[in-house]
Amino acid sequence: MTFKLVLLVSHELSLSGGPLLLMELAFLVRGVGAEVVWITNQKPEEDDEKSWVVPAKGEKAIDTALKANLVVLNTSVAGKWLDVVLKENVCCVLPKVLWWIHEMRGHYFKVEYVKHLPFVGGAMIDSHTTAEYWKNRTREQLMEIAEDSVSRRVLREHVLESLGVRNEDLLFAISSSVSCGKGQDLFLRSFYESLQIIKEKNLQVPSMHAIVVGSDMSRQTKFESKLRNFVIEKKIQDRVDFVNKTLTVAPYLASIDVLARGECFGRITIEAMAFQLPMLGTAAGGTSLTNNIVKLATHVERRCWKTRKRVKERFLEPHMAQRIASVLRELLQKAKSHSDLYHMWQIR
Repeated sequence: MTFKLVLLVSHELSLSGGPLLLMELAFLVRGVGAEVVWITNQKPEEDDEKSWVVPAKGEKAIDTALKANLVVLNTSVAGKWLDVVLKENVCCVLPKVLWWIHEMRGHYFKVEYVKHLPFVGGAMIDSHTTAEYWKNRTREQLMEIAEDSVSRRVLREHVLESLGVRNEDLLFAISSSVSCGKGQDLFLRSFYESLQIIKEKNLQVPSMHAIVVGSDMSRQTKFESKLRNFVIEKKIQDRVDFVNKTLTVAPYLASIDVLARGECFGRITIEAMAFQLPMLGTAAGGTSLTNNIVKLATHVERRCWKTRKRVKERFLEPHMAQRIASVLRELLQKAKSHSDLYHMWQIR
């Protein structure tokens, strides 16, 4: 891929899953000699022209899209950019587009977002390809921590001390940017209901606590305010903590006992597997999640998962890179074939 121009299109620059995945792809592609340009709505048009991040609208965006050998659209929402910006140039760009869709919730699949999906050069959709093409953010450093019992103990003690939680307590967590649809509301409601069941049945379990990792202390959303109000209303402030979003996930994975998931198989799932953490999820309603919280709290043997070997065999960076590379090779070949035919047609 030496001297190739790769254009990455993202609706935002943030520390959330989709943009982080795209940024990691950007560094991998640059590492093999490609020139990378990132287009985003968050880039002001008057910013430095020499930057590799450019505004989503304007002649520079169109020119870059036409010259690029590969265009990666990140998330289904980025599909709106095609018509709004490229307009009559859309047909020239579609054959070299790799569309990377992470969303699993149906309301993202509006016609206005994904109408060009059947015509792009290739697509990776996380309902299937999260398991097949992108099973990684678990780097070697994180694996080393996961396998080092001393490091894990030190990290756990540090985190528990900062939260005011004892080492013998049972810690449940959900890790994802706090927003509607990510499952934090279901997690907290199920956690509260499990506390009620344990109290009513007088079950003997360790003191239970919940952590919501992915808060944004700089601008608290209405959804997060709703979550915090629920915690206050149910009088479980001493059992629930909100932690700011962070790239440093190892300390929290080392400190918690159970991870809850409100989304599909993804980055944090692989990391939790490396730490051999049991994971909770539900496809419909919160009753099953509540019951499973109680089961894990009352049965120590169910909290012992042997998943690290699977991570080493299938989900490390070399595996991810190999699968991504196979997709890129196929797409670049398609784009080149289309370009050759287009030039032949112009000559005629």
